[in-house]
Amino acid sequence: MTTSTPAGVLTGLNQDWQVLDVEIDDPNPWEVEVEMAYAGLCHSDEHMRDGVAGLSKGALDFIGVDSVFPLVGGHEGAGVVTRIGDRVSDVAVGDHVAVCFIPSCGRCRWCARGDQQLCDRGIFTLAGPMISDGTYRYRLGGQPLNRMSQLGTFANRMVAHENSVIKIDPTVSLRAAALVSCGIATGFGASTNRGAVRPGEVVVVVGCGGVGSAALLGARTSGAAIVIAVDPIDFKREQAPRFGATHTVASIAEAQDLVTSLTDGQMADVAVLTAGVVRAELVQPTVDLVSKGGRVVAVGAAPWDQQSVDLNMFNLCMFNKSLLGCMYGSSSPRVQVPNLLRLHARGLVDLDDFVTQEYSLEEVERGYQDMLDGHNVRGVIRF
Repeated sequence: MTTSTPAGVLTGLNQDWQVLDVEIDDPNPWEVEVEMAYAGLCHSDEHMRDGVAGLSKGALDFIGVDSVFPLVGGHEGAGVVTRIGDRVSDVAVGDHVAVCFIPSCGRCRWCARGDQQLCDRGIFTLAGPMISDGTYRYRLGGQPLNRMSQLGTFANRMVAHENSVIKIDPTVSLRAAALVSCGIATGFGASTNRGAVRPGEVVVVVGCGGVGSAALLGARTSGAAIVIAVDPIDFKREQAPRFGATHTVASIAEAQDLVTSLTDGQMADVAVLTAGVVRAELVQPTVDLVSKGGRVVAVGAAPWDQQSVDLNMFNLCMFNKSLLGCMYGSSSPRVQVPNLLRLHARGLVDLDDFVTQEYSLEEVERGYQDMLDGHNVRGVIRF
């Protein structure tokens, strides 16, 4: 059976978000239907609109589609399972779930070694067909419709593979669960896992939106003695101490002077680069912020065709520095998501602080404009 539901849709590059009625089929044997409660307005969805996350023709050919458009947005969210296919084993009707923007099969090499964020099924995260059987469940005007990250949380109803949802404690806030399904898990893990922040260390976070604010929280939770937030937007610097920043500055140049002063020239132990777009020109200045043996973690969307970075290799090699990529906080989401929700439930971290404003589905375009204007740490759609 096919039903219609309103959804936040992108029809092409640089087009406005629109709320359109889309047709969704019932779940097949490996899939689940979820009634969404909250969806986060993550920057990555906006990068589908502005083309930063756009794929080359070769990449599109590899995943077997001509275009990622049109697509239902949203890859951050939480809700309640309303129906399941007859081969679903991980969840049942009535379960509360957070979504997972990288499906995890549990059987590939990466899942087997505990790196579910690198699951081989992630290669299809921007492809249109379902990972269960290669067919489409979503249509717009009778034509096949893609979903962001095999999800599409900008809709009251979502049909996804069971590999793309994580069962959570039903007593935990679904809004908190939505937040940790992507942005907070990513930023928090960038500090705690990939950056391996240790008690007493000095940490710099460059870019303090939702992911960067979570990196601040991760640094504080790990026991960092000094946590410096770098962001050109006044509002984000004002909010940064709530998440763990001990100092705030507006630019990397200011951070360079401050870190030099605070450490007697030894520099920071860890720098986390979480700018809205991780551009090549930001890398060397961020590497310059860390000490001998320092770790630089780059997390966030970067232009698909960005192939070169100017990097002082003598400095990197002779000072034993590390430049590290980071996907999903470098932690298995089926571990990280419940862990963060436990910390929230016990009052050890306050995830509610991240939500600046709630929006209706019809306000999705305004929510993204507020993000671009620097008014939000994180906006969420409340269904």
